Amino acid sequence: MEKAVTHQHENSADALATHALWGTVSGFCASLVGIGLARFAYTPLLPALVDAHWFEASRAAYLGAANLAGYLAGALLGRMIAARSSTAFALRTMMLLASVAFVACAYPVSFLWFFVWRFLAGLAGGTLMVLAAPAVLPLVRPSRRGIAGGIIFMGVGAGVAASGTLVPLLLQQGLRDTWLGLGVISLMLTVIAWKGWPQAPEKAGHASTPPRHRHAPSGRALRALYLEYALNAAGWVPHMIFLVAYVAHGLGQGLQTGAEYWVLFGIGATLGPLFAGLLADRIGFARALRLAFVLEGFGIVLPVFGWGGVWLAISSVVVGAFVTGTVPLVLGRIHELLARHPSQQGPAWRTATVGFALFQAVAAYGLSFIFSRSDDDYNLLFIIGTCAIALALAIDLFTAARGKAAEHDLR
Repeated sequence: MEKAVTHQHENSADALATHALWGTVSGFCASLVGIGLARFAYTPLLPALVDAHWFEASRAAYLGAANLAGYLAGALLGRMIAARSSTAFALRTMMLLASVAFVACAYPVSFLWFFVWRFLAGLAGGTLMVLAAPAVLPLVRPSRRGIAGGIIFMGVGAGVAASGTLVPLLLQQGLRDTWLGLGVISLMLTVIAWKGWPQAPEKAGHASTPPRHRHAPSGRALRALYLEYALNAAGWVPHMIFLVAYVAHGLGQGLQTGAEYWVLFGIGATLGPLFAGLLADRIGFARALRLAFVLEGFGIVLPVFGWGGVWLAISSVVVGAFVTGTVPLVLGRIHELLARHPSQQGPAWRTATVGFALFQAVAAYGLSFIFSRSDDDYNLLFIIGTCAIALALAIDLFTAARGKAAEHDLR
């Protein structure tokens, strides 16, 4: 009898591990399609649209803004979309929508047509960002959630890397074939992810694991985390937008060399979530996030010193790593803070994602304005980015100190 019970428990554990594995693979596919390809593949496609006379340069830039607006809408509406059907249905639908959007963009019917499909691609990406990881992570045992989250968000970095490698190869076949090729790749990833989504993640096996924290977090801790994540988004904008231009024009090394540093940035973005997840599993999400801020700030400020190509390569890899690496760290930290309140984890992650997207957009426009008014001073941009990360770290340390003081008073 005891053997039968033991065997039954082993089978149940194996089944849960299998569900967690496939859920993690599905999450990776969702990040790659919704963010990695739907957003970042447009960067090398933008000049191709202009060269092919599909759109003027100014209009092509507005199409990038349409994707960002759609991402914000998806982040805001993702939970509502899932509530009207189910999380699994919403995730499958959004991955399909992103795939169809690529195919639709292969035919430049009109500017409005293109604008709508770029907006819908952004909507799909924002929805996938707020729904995918929270749907999967409850399946994963707490001691492995760092690595699982890292694998999921590796998809974002893979898209950055693909934007510098795969897209140029596809463009050799023509612009229309490139859009169609991206659509086929996205559809294949959608098929792979199709059966991996849990039907009821809130009832998953490890969701009821006893929490590590004795007290519910104060609102101050969560608000601080939201602000830190938003400041982090602003901090890496100088690299995300101006890195290639800085190398090509600021240092006078040309676009080819600038593209090489962008590939290094993409490699860092691909491996960053995995490294961050492993680190979090060893030292905890709070400490890992603080270390990430320190390393990211170091990477952002490096170009200011003008120490040469090796240091610039280190800067590209490090900042790229934590552009994506801070995502699973913040999500894991939310799970830690709300361990006793799992129903609040999804809404909290949505709030963090919305703040991230808003600060990213504001920083992009703000730094572009500052750049144009500062006589093309790239160093000023890197200094501002470093200050944003330093402020995020200061807020985190101050909040942690306040929390320890409050816990000591309770004793």
